[in-house]
Amino acid sequence: MAPVTKLSPVDAIAEIRASTAGPGIGAFFDLDGTLVDGFTAAVHVGDRIRRRQVGIGELLGVFEAALRYRFGRLEFERLIVRAAGYLRGESLTELDELGERLFVERVASRLYGHMHEIVQAHQERGHTVVMSSSALSIQALPVARFLGITNVQCNHFELDEHGRLTGGIVKPIVWGTTKAAAVEQFCAANGVAVHRSYFYADGDEDAASMSLVGYPRPVNPRSGLAAAAAAHGWPVMCLASGRHGPARTVRYLAKHVRRDRG
Repeated sequence: MAPVTKLSPVDAIAEIRASTAGPGIGAFFDLDGTLVDGFTAAVHVGDRIRRRQVGIGELLGVFEAALRYRFGRLEFERLIVRAAGYLRGESLTELDELGERLFVERVASRLYGHMHEIVQAHQERGHTVVMSSSALSIQALPVARFLGITNVQCNHFELDEHGRLTGGIVKPIVWGTTKAAAVEQFCAANGVAVHRSYFYADGDEDAASMSLVGYPRPVNPRSGLAAAAAAHGWPVMCLASGRHGPARTVRYLAKHVRRDRG
């Protein structure tokens, strides 16, 4: 096993500026834990708690899902479908407006400044920049718009003929190997060379996407991705504020429950 190579944001930006220019090179960015410190979904659930829109069943379900997912006992698909079920009947237009408001109020301040600079460095080289996230559209799109990223791979709600949520998620759900497949398909459809592209992410499930590209870039990687980085010799970026993981979701929810009860 090769020793882990540390890559500072300054060195990463210098590397990008020295790279070949043009849209034939892709730069794929995960969202939660990579571009944003923490989980954007927690912000949305926290808002529902503050507005007293969360029943005890949903609250307990969110706690259970977060805890079980933390320990790997709940598949991501079950987690995201469960979350969508709580929003059945809601208007997507209103949820999109809420997503924009929450981005301004609570998410923008959580953006990693160095990652914003790395996105800009790729854009300045004319690379094809893509957000490749398992988050829902109401969480991912406001961040993408702020960063000037027009290509977004994320999960979308199923809608009825009136633009209201059915409680389902459009298949295939973007996560792990399906995210890697989406990256391959995007590159093939847009003339992007996978072997010359970059992928930035923190999650263990993104090792599949990292393995596709020529420049895998783990950012504050979780244990599984850190092990893969060590095994393959991928350089690792460690951002100063660190990564809090799904446990932060539980603490975040608990804080707002105490606040509402007080």
